[in-house]
Formats: sequence, C-alpha cells, structure tokens
Amino acid sequence: MLTAEKVLMRGTAPCHASSTSTSAAFSAFNGRVAPYRPHSAQLPARLGRRCGLQSLAASQRRPGVDVVAVQEASPAKVKRGLGAGLKDEFPILDQDVHEKHLVYLDNAATSQKPLAVLEVMEEYYKGYNSNVHRGVHALSAKSTEAYENSRQKVAKFINAASWREVVYTRNASEAINLVANTWGAQNLKEGDEVILSVMEHHSNIVPWQLLAERTGCVLKFVGLAENETLDMAQFKEMVGPRTKLISLAHVSNTLGCVNPVEEIVAAAREVGAKVLLDACQSIPHMKVDVQELGADWIVASGHKMCAPTGIGFLWGKLEVLEAMPPWMGGGEMIQDVMLEGSTYAPPPGRFEAGTPAIGEAIGLGAACEYLMELDMDAVHAYEQEVGDYLYDQLAQVEGVRIFGPPPDAPGGRAALCSFHVEGIHATDISMIMDQSGIAIRSGHHCTQPLHRYLGVNASARASMYIYNTKEEVDVFIAALRDTLSFFTDL
Repeated sequence: MLTAEKVLMRGTAPCHASSTSTSAAFSAFNGRVAPYRPHSAQLPARLGRRCGLQSLAASQRRPGVDVVAVQEASPAKVKRGLGAGLKDEFPILDQDVHEKHLVYLDNAATSQKPLAVLEVMEEYYKGYNSNVHRGVHALSAKSTEAYENSRQKVAKFINAASWREVVYTRNASEAINLVANTWGAQNLKEGDEVILSVMEHHSNIVPWQLLAERTGCVLKFVGLAENETLDMAQFKEMVGPRTKLISLAHVSNTLGCVNPVEEIVAAAREVGAKVLLDACQSIPHMKVDVQELGADWIVASGHKMCAPTGIGFLWGKLEVLEAMPPWMGGGEMIQDVMLEGSTYAPPPGRFEAGTPAIGEAIGLGAACEYLMELDMDAVHAYEQEVGDYLYDQLAQVEGVRIFGPPPDAPGGRAALCSFHVEGIHATDISMIMDQSGIAIRSGHHCTQPLHRYLGVNASARASMYIYNTKEEVDVFIAALRDTLSFFTDL
C-alpha cells in the first residue's frame, strides 16, 4: 500500500515495464508513482548521513509539490581555514612530482576532489550501484533517492526556484549545445542576431556557429575595452531589435574579468532577448544566485567545482524549459511511446535521455554540499586575497605580460592569471615549471579567437582555488624567474 513516506515522485513507467501492475511498481522522475521508498534508517548510517537521504510525511510537504523533499536541512557551516587548512581533505595534493612537492595551479581547467566527494562516490559503487527510476528493488530505490537528492543540492547551491529547473548534462559544453539545438533551432531564423564576445570559450562559440549554418541567424562579437574587459559601450550599441539571444561568459577563463551581468540582462530585457551565462569560472568561486542574476539559462561543469568529470548542469527558468522541445530521444525522457508517436516528460526529464551519470551526479551533490559548508562568501573573499597576491607578484616579473584587468578594475578579477613572455613559448614555460612540481596551463585555453585578438598564439595560466596559498604563489614565482633566466642565458 502506498504511503506518503513511500512516494518519491509521480512519474511515468520506465521502458522495461510490461504491464499496468508492473508499471505502477516502477520509480521514475517524469511522472507517476514509486510504490517503494526506503527511509534513511534502512541505509548504512554513514551512507545516509553523507547522501542526506530522508523522507517527509505528507504534512511536511508543500501543497502542489509532487516530489518529496529529500534534501536534509542546510548543514552548519564548518569553521575551518581555507588554503592550507584544506590540504588534508584533498588526497591528491599530498604527493611529489619530479621529487618536488606538488603545487597545483591549473584549477581553471579542473579542480581537485575532496574526500567528501570521493567517499560518497565510493559508497555508491560499493554499496548501492543500480539504475535509477526503473526498479522496485532496494538498491534501485536507494540509488534513485540519492540521485534526485543530488539535484536538490545543486538547486539549493545556486538558489534555483525549483529542482525541476536543474537539468543534468555531461558538462557545460553539452548544456550550451542543448539550448542551441532546442530553443535556438525552434526560435532563431534568418537575420536574427546572437551576441557573443571575443573572450568566449569555444563551447560558447561553435554551437552557435553550427546553428547559424542551419538557420541563417547572425553572430555578432563584442570586443574588449582598453583594460581588456568586455567593451560595454560596443555591447550596448550592438543590442537592437534583431537581437534574440545574448550568450556570454560570467567570468573569462583567460582574462579573469567578471562581466557585469546586471547591465547585460537589463539590455537584453529592453529588446526582449534571452540571456545565457557560461558560469564555469564563477560558480566554483563565488556565490551565484540564479534568481538574482536574472538570466534565462546558466551552465556549469562539475569538474571545476570539486565534483567528478562527466557531470554538469543546465539551469533554466522553468517556463523557458517547459517551452523547449526535446533534443535527444530515448528512455526516461518520455511519458508515453506509441508506434504513431510519443509524448514527452516535463523538465528536467525531457532533456535527460537514457541512463544518466548516477555516481557522478551524486558526487556533484556532495561537492555542492561541501562548498556550502565552506560558505561561498568566505571562498570568494579568500580567493580574492590569494588571487590579488598572485597578480601583484607576477606583475613584478620582468618581461611578463598579464592579460586582463588589474584586480581593482570594476567587477574585480578572478584568481587566475594568463600571461605571455615575448620570445618564449608558453608550452616551454609550462614544461620547465613541471620539473619543479608546479602544474600550470599552457596553450590557448579553448579561446583561440581571444588569443588572436590579443596578438599571441598561446599563453601560460596559473589559476587558484580554495586549497592554494600565498606560499605556493611564492614557489611559483621563484620557479618562473628561474625558468625565464634559463631562456635568457641560452
């Protein structure tokens, strides 16, 4: 018999259900009923605590909400120091590279993973690995609950109005492609304008180029101001009656500049345009409130925010998502399939065809919980301190050209520095730094148009995160000076 405590979601029957009675016995997040749901007491104590599994009685549920709120109350903020105080929580950082202690400064490419994330994923694969939304057995119920609980943690982390606004993807690239191939293909036509910028990651350029080839829409690119921030004067001149979409980075992964989202959204609203924000370099480093920002879509990648690879998300306003057609077809994204045609699930299921990245999603939820415990305001303040120190020390190295604005520019600067040294290739710098145990990035950072705009083919990049310290900056600067001296003496 069904009870309020046993209802997880009202969902459709899965692909494998073959009868009415069997259908009623399966759990799915698109539609109807799950007749079995374990309480957290049925799980190992450590597992239940880490995944936040819990059931709420009907009296605890808000009217009109068709999902049990499985996310536990917001955890008390853990008072522990950032920087060196977190080193022990990231096992990978405790190692030597080329007989030198590892200094990891490639965080804009990917972050390292804390024990809180690694252990949750290990527990999933060792203790209750099973497909979600499809089984009445205990492992499937536990897996489904932990998976959907992770979505609610993501929603809380970004202050989404509803868990239904969080669509899981493989990464931010897939999230942008999803919008381009659904809303874009449905709404953009010949002559419509999409505004991008020269600082965009390739993932926020190529999908729109592909769409322009199909629809005839026109791509317009905003350049840089003198201080290498977004040229807002040019941007405002570009926005006009033909503008249908503005898709920009919140924070540049190469310049480090923080774009003025409030002004961008206001300009879009004046002409009825939609706004997409690439938040890959902002969500891991500062508090991002999606309701406050006012964009229509925001994308992020889990691996840059302490979560595993293979998981990212698209946040979208619910009314916008509901108006978008499916992109990929398959299991899970349907309500009913007949030979004559199919009907589709509401968001987010409509956009999540097939078996999802279950363990990775659980890891993403744990990462969001971990960052919430640290307090994103504290994270941002700490990163501003070490990031400013990185910029100031690097600016004193002779021959180094740092790209992007100074830290005191309007909007501030992220804790990363891309730089160029005339006559020395960035890859050579990075390779020699590696011999000192220092990991930095070299290349074009998936921003080839920006590098051409700046007049260089490549740059080296050092990027900080919650576990980096000023002492590591000192090690980096000393090694960089030695590296440049090596080339000077040749």
